[in-house]
Amino acid sequence: MFENLTDKLERSFKLLKGQGKITEINVAETLKDVRRALLDADVNYKIAKDFTASVKDKALGQDVITALNPGQLMVKIVHDELVQLMGGQTVDINLKGSPSVILMSGLQGSGKTTFSGKLANRLKSKHGRHPLLVACDVYRPAAIEQLKVVGASINVPVYIEEGSKDPVKIAKEALKQAKLQGNDVVIIDTAGRLAIDEQMMKEIEAIKAAVNPNEILFVVDSMTGQDAVNTAKEFNERLNFDGVVLTKLDGDTRGGAALSIRSVVNKPIKFVGTGEKMEAIDVFHPSRMADRILGMGDIVSLVERAQEQFDEEEARKLQKKLAKDQFNFEDFLKQIQQIKKMGNLKDLASMIPGMGKAMKDIEIEDDAFKHIEAIIHSMTKAEREDASIIDGSRRKRIAQGSGTSVQEVNRLLKQFADTRKMMKMVSMGGNMKNMVKPRR
Repeated sequence: MFENLTDKLERSFKLLKGQGKITEINVAETLKDVRRALLDADVNYKIAKDFTASVKDKALGQDVITALNPGQLMVKIVHDELVQLMGGQTVDINLKGSPSVILMSGLQGSGKTTFSGKLANRLKSKHGRHPLLVACDVYRPAAIEQLKVVGASINVPVYIEEGSKDPVKIAKEALKQAKLQGNDVVIIDTAGRLAIDEQMMKEIEAIKAAVNPNEILFVVDSMTGQDAVNTAKEFNERLNFDGVVLTKLDGDTRGGAALSIRSVVNKPIKFVGTGEKMEAIDVFHPSRMADRILGMGDIVSLVERAQEQFDEEEARKLQKKLAKDQFNFEDFLKQIQQIKKMGNLKDLASMIPGMGKAMKDIEIEDDAFKHIEAIIHSMTKAEREDASIIDGSRRKRIAQGSGTSVQEVNRLLKQFADTRKMMKMVSMGGNMKNMVKPRR
């Protein structure tokens, strides 16, 4: 995400390298490049202009702090302004009400149905809620089927009225059902169109009036650029929504909508979708996003994702195994599964400072581990538990069973041996729980 913008901003700041003081001339040159970078990223022209004017006001005449050079000082000023541009503070979703009613709005193809599932999954797994998904898109049969599939994949019930063409009635009945079944969150997936039309707007206004939602979210495809901003403006005028959801941010190298939308509608961005998996949803943190845009990574989010997959009991068992040099392919497979649950691998790598740039042109597929998994799955239970018994004939059989080559099997066995050695050294150096000490 934001790769092109990150690169261009980095080039802009290079203009200030080696300068002893920020002056009107070198600021003007830098900001001309910054404004161009923002416009290329599809940021609204007025917003880009106001942004650079604000940076200029704060930068001019500032003496460079001893520990900083002008380039670094400018990065800090731009970072702080980016944070403000995207809302300043993280704004949480409103889950008051019994049940809480969340109404989804947006154009067709924006990712409403998928996001409804992601949100339901998040509320269920992280907040201990019991959501109910409601299919109110009565015009597109595929939408109802899609919601059914999504609901089944995360084990969340879906309220459907087969044959009904009245979304208001469906929404009302879904609320009654939720109260009877003990569902404490109702997520209503509404119909979209390819473009805004009066019928759609009247319909969603009628649903809003009927169910009085606690939260209205506007879902927008971040790849649509300035169109997204214009659409958000119209929806907000009619619905007065509470927050924005940016989907498909993983596929967008420009991301201008994220930087423009908050200023135009004056509503916070609450969530971003970063992939197709049901877990690929992040709370929007303006400060962390600014870090990523400026190539600083996002270690906090990376740690949070890792902690979500962290099982304390499993970690204790692993610790004991490592100490006794009993780490095997079954454990290796479990670690791979945990990494996969954390999200898109390229996105994870970009959270490490400096890695985003290094991996810009490297394609990492979501199924990058499939060959490793296939090889491990082709092993017998005994082979997984004790890799030392895997001789030449066993390697040949494993290669054939996994659809790989003997060379790939050999490579994995070497990687595994190296990993095992390293993990044993780490383990001997002290308990894993003591490696990360809490802040005081």
